[in-house]
Amino acid sequence: MRIFDPHIHMTSRTTDDYQAMYDAGVRALVEPSFWLGQPRTSPASFFDYFDALLGWEPFRASQYGIAHHCTLALNPKEANDPRCTPVLDALPRYLVKDSVVAVGEIGYDSMTPAEDHALAAQLQLAADHGLPALVHTPHRDKLAGLHRTIDVIRESNLPPEFVLLDHLNETTVKAATDSGCWAGFSIYPDTKMDEDRMVTILQNHGTEKILVNSAADWGKSDPLKTRKVADAMLKAGFTEDDVDQVLWRNPVAFYGQSGRLQLDVLTPDPLHEGNSILRGGE
Repeated sequence: MRIFDPHIHMTSRTTDDYQAMYDAGVRALVEPSFWLGQPRTSPASFFDYFDALLGWEPFRASQYGIAHHCTLALNPKEANDPRCTPVLDALPRYLVKDSVVAVGEIGYDSMTPAEDHALAAQLQLAADHGLPALVHTPHRDKLAGLHRTIDVIRESNLPPEFVLLDHLNETTVKAATDSGCWAGFSIYPDTKMDEDRMVTILQNHGTEKILVNSAADWGKSDPLKTRKVADAMLKAGFTEDDVDQVLWRNPVAFYGQSGRLQLDVLTPDPLHEGNSILRGGE
């Protein structure tokens, strides 16, 4: 079984997670830039973070046989902080990097005017760079936030087939799929979807243009949730081909629109910028 986790925050995870993911069948992932839990106080802290997603994390993933890509953006929560908004002006120099396969996470947190501006601006950046967009739907007022998001997407220059609406659930799946966008579901303990609910959605809505991710981060989360969905699908009567479509071919098709997806893991370098201390390695 091959698995592509299209949304996981490995910056928050350990080398043990990389090993467990590989053992479970994960061979590729996308790490979106996101809020780290503590507010950043300047654009420079974003740039250091972006550099880590472009260098250190792909290096770390390669030690465990996993292809690492990322998405970069000013996240919705920090779009409200004027200390952070200059990131929007600096993003173009990052969006040309080879391992950047989308602009994201963008979208809404509290649905403020500042978030309106950041979402529209970054959808335009995605269109300008020929990249897809990974859109975070808000955790509060999710359906209202989704409708507002879809309205902004329709007003943008980015085609809906280049947009992944993420963190969906039963209340938002129909509106998301009707929009022409791709539909993403985060399988996350307690606060988002679980495996059985995801299987029911797949039974009701099919397997086309649907992506499943773990969204694992610094919270109570599980980087093996993609494999658990695959096992639940098989138990419910889905075929191995259905599982491969949802857990591999769909994320490859979506992020492949960037023209930058490289799924072959090269022999890992022994050093990263002179660093020989591979904690957790042999």
